[in-house]
Amino acid sequence: MKLNSIRLPHFNAAAESRSSEIRLPGQVVISMSQHGGVPCTPVVAVGETVRTGQLVGQCDAVISAPIHSSVTGKVVSIIKTLNVFGKTHDALVIETIPTQTFSDEIRPPVIESREDFVRAVKESGSVGLGGAGFPTHVKFGYDPKTVKIDTLVVNGAECEPYITSDYRTFMEDGVKVADGIRRIMQYLDIKYAVIGIEADKPEAIKKMTELTAGDSGVSVVKLPSSYPQGAEKVLINNTTGREVREGELPSSVGCLVVNCSTAAFISDYLKTGIPLIKRRITVDGNIVNKPGNLIVPIGTKTADIIAAADIRVQPDRVLFGGPMMGTAIYDPETPVLKTINAVLMFADTKRLEQTACIRCGRCVRACSMGLMPTEIEHAFDLRDVERLRKLHVSQCMNCGACSYVCPAKRNLSEKNQLAKLFVREQLTKR
Repeated sequence: MKLNSIRLPHFNAAAESRSSEIRLPGQVVISMSQHGGVPCTPVVAVGETVRTGQLVGQCDAVISAPIHSSVTGKVVSIIKTLNVFGKTHDALVIETIPTQTFSDEIRPPVIESREDFVRAVKESGSVGLGGAGFPTHVKFGYDPKTVKIDTLVVNGAECEPYITSDYRTFMEDGVKVADGIRRIMQYLDIKYAVIGIEADKPEAIKKMTELTAGDSGVSVVKLPSSYPQGAEKVLINNTTGREVREGELPSSVGCLVVNCSTAAFISDYLKTGIPLIKRRITVDGNIVNKPGNLIVPIGTKTADIIAAADIRVQPDRVLFGGPMMGTAIYDPETPVLKTINAVLMFADTKRLEQTACIRCGRCVRACSMGLMPTEIEHAFDLRDVERLRKLHVSQCMNCGACSYVCPAKRNLSEKNQLAKLFVREQLTKR
């Protein structure tokens, strides 16, 4: 089945910019909500000195992931912060000290079984680094007796404009990506792996083909340079030909999906024992003189990233993530989370005025899930739950393609998300 897609300008000026470490910030703010699932609870107190890699947040819920300090310093306060969904969570404010030292807790894990591997991945704090942030150990913790996975799908599509952090992972840490793939295949007993990379990244395709040439069952698939190529269902379809139907998970078609940066992190963690405390982000936008890629401690404030960037004027809009699925932040004190792969800065951004729908059908043709955004908008405005369910609104992945192609500049993607939330609320009440 061929899925719909659209073409976007790439704006990947940071693609050939080698990653550099940001200067150690004077303070970090480490949110206890760094992943999809249940937030953590702080396990350190105000006034306590913590070291780099030390466990600072824990949760016993299944869908959660531990949180570690990204710096050495003193916990000066525990504050309330808002996440991108408007929910309030605890966050540790840590003032750094000049001498940075690793915690005594850090040591490479001993892996002798599948269970050891899944436990180690959980203890590492690993989450999906492509943006969704689902705890990795939950994906890996399936029961092989009832769930049959034969293919590992490695997401290296990176289809949004500006973002080049995954591309730089291939180019700078390709050996780690390949090793992470081998480790996942080995411990989870997965026979095949496919690495999906868009055609506009020929050097990454070449590099990963060479690095995996001797690996049985591993292949690199050149994907069309279209959007939303990196979406899980689209990626699976374009790499394996399999179709994940509504309400199903990738495991239903024998696939397990991980981001290429997640695979690289797992390789690094198994060798060093250093948990997920930093990540690579792209810094770009229409006011950035020298677009680049930074490696930053988790919890680095946006203001510190703005200060480190070579910009012409102060931004009037800052995005976490890409321009299609990213989030505009409201406060420069907002800290970087594990899930943030880019900080984009813009000035003189246009404010688009909505006009009436002209029934052109472009949004329908653009939707990779085959939805009807105009009808969803109408049903939501009428608060028609049954109509929204019949229109399969839950299938919307919030890629934003419908809003992008709409000549009337209607907020279709926004309405889709509100409609999904409305349906969930109504079904919960029932």
